[in-house]
Amino acid sequence: MEKKAIGLLKFQPIFQYRIWGGEKLKTVLHKNYTETKIGESWEISGVPGNETLVGEGIHIGESLKSLTKSFGANFVGEKCFDQYGNEFPILIKFIDAAKPLSVQVHPDDALAKERHDSLGKNEMWFIMDSEKGADLIVGFNKKMDKGSYQKSIADGALMSDLNSLPVEKGELYYLPAGRVHAIGQGVMLAEIQQTSDVTYRVYDYDRVDAITGKKRELHVEESIDAIDFREVEEYRTVYPKDSNQSNLMIDTPYFKTSYIKACNELLLSYKENESFRIYICTEGKAVLKIEHQELEIKKGETILMAANEKSLTILPSSNVELLEASY
Repeated sequence: MEKKAIGLLKFQPIFQYRIWGGEKLKTVLHKNYTETKIGESWEISGVPGNETLVGEGIHIGESLKSLTKSFGANFVGEKCFDQYGNEFPILIKFIDAAKPLSVQVHPDDALAKERHDSLGKNEMWFIMDSEKGADLIVGFNKKMDKGSYQKSIADGALMSDLNSLPVEKGELYYLPAGRVHAIGQGVMLAEIQQTSDVTYRVYDYDRVDAITGKKRELHVEESIDAIDFREVEEYRTVYPKDSNQSNLMIDTPYFKTSYIKACNELLLSYKENESFRIYICTEGKAVLKIEHQELEIKKGETILMAANEKSLTILPSSNVELLEASY
């Protein structure tokens, strides 16, 4: 297959207003926007109507879909292109929760396809910051089924039946489709998920959105068939953190993620056209360098490397921490 120049790409984020959004994306991650209550920065997105455009690199102004159409497997990798064609399979976000998010659940691929002609939404959270007492809701704290879930909703007891976990910086949580969850107040995180915006909101604290003057829509009935009620012993995922190498965090059918802490120059080698690589900087800064190009990355930034690149050199100017997402 002919090698085509695509290289390293930095996209222009799309900032999303959320009723629970704060100011940390601006004050901590130095995002450039003037609006208030921005809860999400969509770093790399192929969601229709919210496709990010290249801001740095040789393809400025082009979208993910246009790049995939133009370069195919050279851009996303052979396996990914065979599976998804011109659709980019994952979405990268930074999330700042000044207030708790709604309690929600996402459908799996089969249910999302049937109801919404969409991919499902399996996702992972990497905790970048947590205020004192911050927590997450992940799963239930007791055995539940469809009947007891419906009763819990009807009795107004759902919050007492949910599993609350204290959260700390650096922790990893994998949220497969079907797992009830919510990000708590005071948490900032990086999220890697399937390219989907399908959410079933089941509880929202009776909040009124100041912009609409209304409470947000709930999807209790839709959620019943989406929830996986199987009990889980441990929700946190422990991962290796060795310096100056790539450490596999999770390997799912939807994406793989590795943790990289580079204290010195680090060369990473890959199989050509195996997969795109997305580097999410969660701490510090560095220069990412390939044969014909280099780009700086710092905390709160994201860079995509095309699948046809076989190596990357990380040149840290301080101890840099990166998440590497691939298919």
